[in-house]
Order: sequence, then C-alpha cells, then structure tokens
Amino acid sequence: MSSSQSSARIASSPAVPSFLSEYRRGARAISPAMAAVVAYGLVFGAQASQKGLSLLEVALMTGLNYAGGSEFAAVGLWASPPPLFLIAAVTFLINSRHLIMGAALTPYLKHLPRWRALTALFFMSDETWAVGYADAARRAESGEAVPFSSGFYAACGSLIYVGWLAATATGAAVGPLLGDVEAIGFDMAFPAVFLSIVAGMWKGPRAARPWAISLVVGALTHLAVPGAWYVVAASLAGLATAFYSGDAE
Repeated sequence: MSSSQSSARIASSPAVPSFLSEYRRGARAISPAMAAVVAYGLVFGAQASQKGLSLLEVALMTGLNYAGGSEFAAVGLWASPPPLFLIAAVTFLINSRHLIMGAALTPYLKHLPRWRALTALFFMSDETWAVGYADAARRAESGEAVPFSSGFYAACGSLIYVGWLAATATGAAVGPLLGDVEAIGFDMAFPAVFLSIVAGMWKGPRAARPWAISLVVGALTHLAVPGAWYVVAASLAGLATAFYSGDAE
C-alpha cells in the first residue's frame, strides 16, 4: 500500500469521540430521569428527617448505600427500636436485582481495568443501568469495536449520584417544614421512573412474567400479612420466577 493510499484510509476512518463529547451525550440522555430523581429524593429526605434521622445520617445513608428502593423501605420500617433484621433482609432482597443488572452489564466492562469496572458498578443505579445498558447494546448492534462508552456512562452515573445526594440532603433539611410530603404528590415520581424503565425495556409478555408474578404475590401478601413482609415475598417470587424461567429456556 502506498503512502498516499494509507493517508487517505486514515483520513476516511471515523474519529474516536472524546471523553468530554461522550460525557455530554450521556448528560443529554440521562437528563429526563434527573427531574424524577430530584423529586423522589426530596420525598425520601423529608421522610427520613421526620423519622428522626439527622442530615448527616441521611447523607451517609444515601451516599454509601446508594439504593433508593431499599432506602425507602428501610425508612418505612424505621421504628424505635428499629427492626434491624427485617430492615437488613428487605434491603438485601430489594438490592438483589443489582446481581442480575450487574451480570447483564459485565460483558461490556471486560476491557476495563478492575478498579474502573468496580467503580462503574458502584454507580449503577436503576436509571444509570437502563440508559447505559441500552446505549452499549445499541452500539454493539451497530458494530462498534468497544460498545461501552466510559464517558457516556460516567455522565449518567455521576449526575444521578450527585442529584440523588443533593435532593435527599435538601429534603432532610427542609423536611420538617413540608409536613406530609406524600400529599404534594412527589412520591409518585418513584413508581413513575420504574414504569418508564420497564416500558422502555419491554420485550414481550414472557420476559415480563417475573414482574407480573412479583406484583401478584406482593399484593396478596400485603392483604394477608401485616407489616412489610410483602416486600420479601414479592422479591423472592420475582427472583424465583426469573431463575426457573432461565433454566427452562
């Protein structure tokens, strides 16, 4: 190959997007979810402060645990003294969905050093996973050599994380002034986000069976058994359905 042909080939090859440009693309993609995260972050912070948690305790809880669903469940179960075993069991079961989410994302992280892969998994919220996984899958289908975009995922993870911490801290600070935050309607932002995630990842009734069975079992348990055991029953039913459906296939 002559030098002119080589130069022409290099000139015609697509440029690799910079980290900053990919970060901007990720910021645009995750921005619709930010409003909902801020809304139910305010609700959580207010509820936690009304249960007696301090601003520092709320910040540590949301920053280190970083799992909104289990945090809502823990605050809902909070009492004096708190039922620690039940809170720990519910937290584990609710967060166990991250095992499946992490397993789905891991094939796209194989090219990263371990510390970067673990960092990416720490910032894996439901919103970050849904947007990041969809982008990686789309890029893989289009033939990208490296489907996972570090800049894109970094924007999703960092903005959701910072937004969640800022919103929960703000909610904890002004919670005593808000009164019944559920009366405002902000609590509807939490199920709305999950419904939008499910709708965006809909692959037919067969793939939705674990969700449907979890919903039915949770509702029946809520009617039959007092307390928050419906969370445990629904989580176990959904996980068992997903596991045995996978075996059957």
